[in-house]
This record gives sequence, structure tokens and C-alpha cells, in this order.
Amino acid sequence: MGNKAEGRVPHLQNHTRTGLPRIIPLGDSAASVLFEAAVSPQTHRRVRAVCSRLSSAPFAGMLEFVPSFHSVAVYYDGHAVLKAYPQYIAPGEENYPYPVVAALLKDLLKHTEEQEAPAPRTVRIPVCYGGENGPDLEFVARHNGLSVQEVIDVHSSADYLVYMLGFAPGFPYLGGLSPAISAPRRSSPRLVIPAGSVGIAGDQTGVYPLETPGGWQLIGRTPLALFKPDAMPPVLLLAGDIVRFYPVSFREFSDMGDERL
Repeated sequence: MGNKAEGRVPHLQNHTRTGLPRIIPLGDSAASVLFEAAVSPQTHRRVRAVCSRLSSAPFAGMLEFVPSFHSVAVYYDGHAVLKAYPQYIAPGEENYPYPVVAALLKDLLKHTEEQEAPAPRTVRIPVCYGGENGPDLEFVARHNGLSVQEVIDVHSSADYLVYMLGFAPGFPYLGGLSPAISAPRRSSPRLVIPAGSVGIAGDQTGVYPLETPGGWQLIGRTPLALFKPDAMPPVLLLAGDIVRFYPVSFREFSDMGDERL
């Protein structure tokens, strides 16, 4: 099916022009909207604008959408799509929902170009740095020729953009880490990392929402729960949020009993 099927829908050709994202099938019940392959705030704003449009004006049969660094995966119920948009079905394509979805998405993209992404939300996250909560903090300091306190100061003085969630439910991939405290992944990943651990890998920082294996350098831990499966939404952070870390003592960390993971 793929591009050949897409090309058999005359409606699609009216919206093909330079600069628009590509749309490709993603299995038999999803499509992917692809922007330029760059991790940047500009691309992120375009991704968020598409998500905002999909959220405010979903097409019939759409199930959900998932943003990433430079794409949006759109999942749909094929039977519902074919039933809702018979006018988009080309002769002989009665059983193929993807061309219909591609046409709908191209219409959406045409209008989304004029839409701005919503204002970001700022979320402050307390972090108990070092000690048993951040066993790699001293390594990060030595690796960069800094003191432990300087690493804490740099890490807690920046605004971090949540580009996407992935790896584990609620795990935020944060951009904006200063190169002054970047550090490579561990040569040997840990089999178990406590939930709430704050880590650094390359030029990114993130927070483990669950107890999982992982290879990031751990510099601290937050008492906040980033994933609560019974809550709505179940995740603390969303793509587009701004995260600000602030240091707390071990006593303060321990006293945040109501917020513990």
C-alpha cells in the first residue's frame, strides 16, 4: 500500500508542496507525520502545533497520537475511518483506510501551519542530589573538572524542555542540559534503578519514573511520582512542558511523604 496507495487518491496531490511534513504508513492502523530529522525547539513547536490541532479537532476514528522528537504517530480505527469518510475512498480502495487518513492529515497540516503551539507549562521538581540518591554525581563532577556543588548549581539553574516521553511510562527526554555537565552513559548499565532517579546521558537529562534497568549517570532523586497509573493523566510531565529542578536536603526529601513514589 504505502506511497503507491497514497498516490491513488487525487485529493492528496492538491496539498503536496515543499516544506510540508511527510506522511507515511506506520503498520496497518497508524500513520506517521515526519518533520525534518532534527532535535530542535523549532521542530518541537511544529510537533506540538500538530498535536494541539489533533487534540482540538480529531478526525472520526482517530484513537490517539504520540509525539516524538520530530514526528507524530497517529493511531486510528480503520473501520471507523472508512465509515466516516466515504467521499475520500477511491474506487477499489474500499478496504484501505490509510489513504483516507493521509488525506485527512494533509488537510490538517495545511491549516496547522498558521496555528501556534500552546504556551508551555512549567513544572518544578525537587531533587536530593548526591549520596545514595545520586551515586554518580562525583563521577560527573570529575569528568567535567568541576566540584559536586558546581554540578548541582548548573543542573538546577536551567530550564529543560520536555521533548517527548518514552523508554518507560512518563520518562521525560529533556533538552537544555549545559555541556559543562554532560557525561557519557555508564559502560555497564545498572540492572535496577530506583524510581525518581535523575540522570544524565550525553547532552540530556531525565527522570526514571519507574524502577527499571538503565545506563544514565545518576546524580540525584526526586520524591515526586512521575507516573501514577490510576491518575488522569497518569504522567506528571507532558511533551512541551518546561522543567525546573531545585535542590532539597535529604531531610526534606524524606519528609515529602505524601509525594513519595
